[in-house]
Amino acid sequence: MRSDNNAVPKGEKDTISRRNVLEALGTGIIAAGVIGCTSREDATLAYDDELTPELYHSSVRALASAIRTREVSSVEVVQAFLDRIETVNAKINAVVALTGDEALDAAKNADAQLSRGEITGPLHGVPMTIKDSIDTAGIVTTYGTKGRSTFVPPKDATVVARLKSAGAILMGKTNTPEFTLSFETSNNIFGATNNPYDLTRTPGGSSGGASAILAAGGSPFDIGSDYGGSIRLPSHCTGIAGIKPTSGRVPRTGHGFPFGGLLDAFQQLGPMARHVTDLSLLLPIISGPDWVDPYIVPMSLPDPANVKLQDLRVSFHTNNGIQTPTPEISQVVTAAASVLADAGARIDEARPTGIESSYEIMMDAWNRCDPPLDKALLKAAGTSQEETTLQWLFEAPAATDEEIVNAVTRMDLCRSQMLSFMENYDVILCPVNAFPAMKHGSEGAQNLKPFSYTMTYNLTGWPGAVVRGGTSPEGLPIGVQIVGRPWREDTVLAVASLLESELGGFQAPEI
Repeated sequence: MRSDNNAVPKGEKDTISRRNVLEALGTGIIAAGVIGCTSREDATLAYDDELTPELYHSSVRALASAIRTREVSSVEVVQAFLDRIETVNAKINAVVALTGDEALDAAKNADAQLSRGEITGPLHGVPMTIKDSIDTAGIVTTYGTKGRSTFVPPKDATVVARLKSAGAILMGKTNTPEFTLSFETSNNIFGATNNPYDLTRTPGGSSGGASAILAAGGSPFDIGSDYGGSIRLPSHCTGIAGIKPTSGRVPRTGHGFPFGGLLDAFQQLGPMARHVTDLSLLLPIISGPDWVDPYIVPMSLPDPANVKLQDLRVSFHTNNGIQTPTPEISQVVTAAASVLADAGARIDEARPTGIESSYEIMMDAWNRCDPPLDKALLKAAGTSQEETTLQWLFEAPAATDEEIVNAVTRMDLCRSQMLSFMENYDVILCPVNAFPAMKHGSEGAQNLKPFSYTMTYNLTGWPGAVVRGGTSPEGLPIGVQIVGRPWREDTVLAVASLLESELGGFQAPEI
C-alpha cells in the first residue's frame, strides 16, 4: 500500500486486506490515530433503544421508545433538554430562538394523546431543534441575515412539517452563517457559535449551531443543509453523525437558500444526530416529493439493515491530491478501511479519476454562477450591502455567458469521470476535512482547499455520511466520510453504523 506522500494516482488502485493495513501502519500508529475511541462494549453512550442516565444523552430511538411505552413522559424529556440548553448555550451560542413554553405545551398534549392510546408517529413526543435557515411557522427564522432579523414565516418548511406530522416537538432554532454561505457559523445578528470541545474553535458551518448543541446534549436531532459540506463538516468538527442525501432525495421547500438554478444539485437537507441509527430513522421521514420542489425524485430508500457488508467493494484515499490532511486524520481513515476489510469487504486504495480537478471546478462554478443569486437573496431579505457578511459578492466581477457555459461544462465532465469510477465501487472512504475543528477566523475565502473533501461530493450529488472515527492530539473529534453511489444511502448508513460500533462513535465533550 502506498503512503500518503505518494498518494494513489487517479485511476490506479491497490487491493489490500486488514493485515496489509496493520503491516503498513503499525498497530501503534493506528492506536494513535484513534485516540479516545472505544469499542462498542466499552462505549459510555447508548447506541440502541436504552435511555442513558442523563436523558439528554439518549438516542432519538431510545427517547421515542421510552415515551411510547410511558417509561418517561414527553414533558420530562422536553424539560431535560430545555434545562440542558440553559446550562450550555451561554458558552456555545448555538440556540438562537427558544419555544420553551410552547414546546412544553406540545409535550403535555403528546402525553395526553398517549393516555388515550393515540400515537402521532414514530417521533411522538420527541423534541428537536431546527437550523435557522429552515422556515418554522410562528417562530423567527432569520437565515442569519440582518434584513430578516424579526421575520416570522407563515408556514413550516416541508421537512419541518413532516417531522411535526411524525410527532416531533420543536424546541428552538440553531445558528447559521448568513444564507448558509460559510464553513464557519457566525452572522451579524447572533454572532459566532463555539465548539463545545474547545470554545476557541468553530463547530464548522453552515450547520454549526446544530452540531454544537447536539454534541453538548441540548437536542437529540436537528436538520442541516449542505451546499459544500455544511452537514458533514460540522459533524466532523463536533463528533456527531450526519448525512447529506443524494441530490433529489429531500425537498428544499422553505429553505433560505432555495432550490433551482445552475447549481441546484449542490444543496441538500439532511438529518444530524449523535448516533447513526437515528439518521436511519429520520431520513425516510423527510424524504420524497412534496410537489413543490421540482427536482425531487420519487426513489425508494432501502433499509440499511439489509446491506451485506461482506459484499461491498470499497475504495479509500487519505489524500485527494488537493490538500494533504493531518497524519492523524489519514490514520483514522485507514483504520476505518481496516474495519471494513475485517468485515469481509474488498478494499482498494484508490481515489476517483478527476478528483484532483474538483476543487477548482467547484470554486469556478461558485464564483461564476452564485453571485447574482446571492445578491438577489440579500435584496429580497432587505439586507443592505453595509449589513451583510458576504462582502465578496460585491467584489466578484460579473461572469460572461461564455464563462458560465464553460463552468457548467467542466462540472458535467468531472461528474462523468467520477461516476465512471463508481462503476467498480459501492463506497468511498476518505477524510471529511484536512484538519480537525479550526480556530475561529481560520476560514480563508481565497483558500478553501481543506474543505475540498466535502465539496467534491456536492459536485457529484452523491450521498455522504460522517461518523466520528477518532480524536486529534488536541482532543478534537475526527470524522470519517462515507460516500456512496447515487440513491444508496442504505449502503452509506450501514457502513457508518459499523464504523461507529468499531471505532467508538460519539464521545460527549466536557462542558
